[in-house]
Amino acid sequence: MNQQWLQTYREEIKTFSERIQEFQAGKLEKKDYKGYSGGMGSYAQRDPAKHMLRLRLPAGRLTLERLKFLADTVEKHGVGRMKLTTCETVQLHDLPADQVPAIMEEAIEAGIVCRGGGGDNPRNVMCSPLSGVQRGEAFNPYPYAEAATDYLLSICREIHMPRKLKIAFSNGADDSVHSAFRDMGFRAQEDGTFSLRIAGGLGAMGHRMGVLVDGAVKPEEVLYYVKAMVDTFCQHGNYENRAKARTRFMQDTLGPEGLKEAFLKNVEAAKAAGGLDMPRLEALADICGGEGTLDHPRAVAQKQPGLYAVKYHPIGGVLPVEKPGELYAAIKDLCNAECRVGPDETLYIVNLPVPEAKRVLALTEDGARTEFEYSVACIGATVCQQGIRDSQGLLQAAVKAVREAGIPDGALPRINISGCPSSCAAHQAGAIGFQGGVRLEDKKPQPAFRLFLGGSDALDQARFGEAGAVILERDIPALLVELGRAAAAQGQTWAQWSETHREDLNAIVAKYA
Repeated sequence: MNQQWLQTYREEIKTFSERIQEFQAGKLEKKDYKGYSGGMGSYAQRDPAKHMLRLRLPAGRLTLERLKFLADTVEKHGVGRMKLTTCETVQLHDLPADQVPAIMEEAIEAGIVCRGGGGDNPRNVMCSPLSGVQRGEAFNPYPYAEAATDYLLSICREIHMPRKLKIAFSNGADDSVHSAFRDMGFRAQEDGTFSLRIAGGLGAMGHRMGVLVDGAVKPEEVLYYVKAMVDTFCQHGNYENRAKARTRFMQDTLGPEGLKEAFLKNVEAAKAAGGLDMPRLEALADICGGEGTLDHPRAVAQKQPGLYAVKYHPIGGVLPVEKPGELYAAIKDLCNAECRVGPDETLYIVNLPVPEAKRVLALTEDGARTEFEYSVACIGATVCQQGIRDSQGLLQAAVKAVREAGIPDGALPRINISGCPSSCAAHQAGAIGFQGGVRLEDKKPQPAFRLFLGGSDALDQARFGEAGAVILERDIPALLVELGRAAAAQGQTWAQWSETHREDLNAIVAKYA
């Protein structure tokens, strides 16, 4: 960002510092504070003496500079909890009030801004985590995701949208960023253009696939489409009812074809006004090569010969606070090595020659061991003010039960656990998803989760799971163990068994409903 923008941001941090102290002193109501703090990327936790700070990472890139900042921040401020998010950011948790503005200010030097990390703002722009290195990708969309970030930050003070706006760029080989059902989803294509879907999304009031509005967006014109989306949202979004103030509800008020027409009209108006053309952008730096091969389930061969990406999924996305420092020490002297935060709360360490990849694999052995352990869970109700259920606690209990039962890898899929209807873990898109709620037992509300089955975010196979039974929280680990045993008894993967044994699946679920 330019110096004038940064100076204004620094002034906003000073004002925020005053607001957070007023909140701590009881001079500012929770609702009023949340309305202000969200725009700065911070929220009070369930314990209002503790705070979360969300670090925007455009396209999920945790560069060496940013990785070192995390390591230094842990040491300087004694950060005790760190969370990877499904929007490819890093959240710092349990911070005392005075640390939050201090970390915001320090983060600027590492190229991290928190402005717009929450509230009614354009959120972190997402990108396929292996863009630029993944075999089979159409082209590398990273530069366009970062350009969109810069543009959105430059206008975020000027616009007043009904709610947040989430934008994702898929590289065409992977759609874990959910370009099929984001507010804006750009997908790279072999002909060098993007297809674009808009007004998709998840949430308590229903979920929608995006509407295909253009099958051949020129990359150099991406910002015109971003501007048009902001304009369309401001023109037709619901400012009266926050529950229906997301872009997906414009599909209801305008109809898919009416929405497409209104959006493309705004695209033409933006192009006529001009000023947002970009050159064809390429990756920022060449990637050095390597030699040799590596066979490991967490090592992904890159399209660059001899180089590998290592997958590291801390259980529940809770990143051990010492890990940034360990990883920085391991890769700081390598050519263009960096980390990427994926939307499934997986950290990817990329551009590693074979010897260094082996070293990083050894450093990350504490992460997920099986497909099931790659499960996604939001931070949960023990921390989040909006939370209903302890999604992290449920995941830990489920992992423990599945390990003790000896369920073989593949017999259960990764699951998605949202602690409330807000869909922070994209439970509707999981093969098995859970949404936090309650169930009456003996006329008393008990902790429970609604089960979703059959969702997928696979490329060209995106679909939402079917909402089903409400299961008591205490019974879910046993349910998962029984399902895994049933699939394993047939010698099948979850995908195979759940398709060919639907009656058996339903019968098992019925026992717990």
